[in-house]
Amino acid sequence: MDIGHAMIAPLALMGIMGGVFGVLLAIASIVFRVHQDERIGLVRAALPGANCGGCGYPGCDGYASGVVTEGAPVNKCAPGGAKVAAAIAGIMGVDAGASVPVRAFLRCKGTCEASPRKLNYDGIDDCRSAVTIPGGSPNECPFGCVGMGTCIKVCQFGALSMGEDGLPKVDVSKCVGCGACVENCPKGLFTLVPVTADVIVACASHWKGPAVKSVCSAGCIGCTLCEKKCPKKAITMEHDLAVINQDLCVKCGICAKVCPAKVISMGEKCAVIEKSA
Repeated sequence: MDIGHAMIAPLALMGIMGGVFGVLLAIASIVFRVHQDERIGLVRAALPGANCGGCGYPGCDGYASGVVTEGAPVNKCAPGGAKVAAAIAGIMGVDAGASVPVRAFLRCKGTCEASPRKLNYDGIDDCRSAVTIPGGSPNECPFGCVGMGTCIKVCQFGALSMGEDGLPKVDVSKCVGCGACVENCPKGLFTLVPVTADVIVACASHWKGPAVKSVCSAGCIGCTLCEKKCPKKAITMEHDLAVINQDLCVKCGICAKVCPAKVISMGEKCAVIEKSA
């Protein structure tokens, strides 16, 4: 028998085995296939694709899966807003629910003039790196904004820019409330507030009186005047820092008027009330 005829049988056997394995794999792919709920794809298609993480999930894919498989709220997509929430609610057959849009707010008025730097930092141009130096910050105030713009770098929507006073500024018209600045500020100075919030405390210091003034001329001194004068009891002091309950606040502006440190930020509605008072 020559070599050619001797190879026929092994090749034929290999062909048969390959065919058998192919059939088995095809059957296995059907039997063990993980059936994905088609609504996941529909929800994903309804999302804007920002992958900002503001919903609490790792990107839009994670949120879409969370909505369908975990019952996550349908109105958690900040960039998409009410329109996307309504679309997802329609896919899921639920009520979108009421959701108030939020925006980022910087709880600090410690400009370069109000809160001088105690040293010249010459390291990585990042707030998270700067706070690792001995003392915790280049600033005199240990609670204040470092001012290196990490929040600006992580904002995907161009809603943050550095002001001439050394503090980041929020463009409310561009901010979608994704929370990236909140997550990446090493001092925890950013917070998300309802767009309807017109009275906010622009400070995060938990020091009091002279201790605050020794490091920042624009910090809350914990005097409690705002708490005492608020007619709706919407203000409480937490660790010597004024905190405003937005559900109780009627935007009368009294707290801002009596605040000796002028750290209570007032929106346009409050400004109108103050002028007409």
